[in-house]
Amino acid sequence: MAKRVLVVEDNELNLKLFCDLLRAHGYSAEPVRDGREAVDRARAFAPDLIIMDIQLPHVSGLELIETIKGDDDLKAIPIMAVTAYAAKGDEERIRALGAEAYVSKPISVLKFVDSVGALL
Repeated sequence: MAKRVLVVEDNELNLKLFCDLLRAHGYSAEPVRDGREAVDRARAFAPDLIIMDIQLPHVSGLELIETIKGDDDLKAIPIMAVTAYAAKGDEERIRALGAEAYVSKPISVLKFVDSVGALL
């Protein structure tokens, strides 16, 4: 059975790219455009991995990581943060909240796929 990946990303082009890449590598990808739906969708989809954009409207990816990692039913799911944040210390801050991986945008396709594979 294919590993399941929840992709939380508000940018349509990035969402399509991430889901297409995942599907091309044999994963089952579930897109989430609105971060406010991410926790409920994670419960329903039961993903093996969550790919989380950090800059989302309405609720930040940082808040979502904190919420997911504080939830007994979801905290074991690894999270890969994908973000345009590139300032010094951002990766450390994102990892400190519980993200197991960090990939900066624009993504390197190879690094993205390798990071997903390493987490699964």
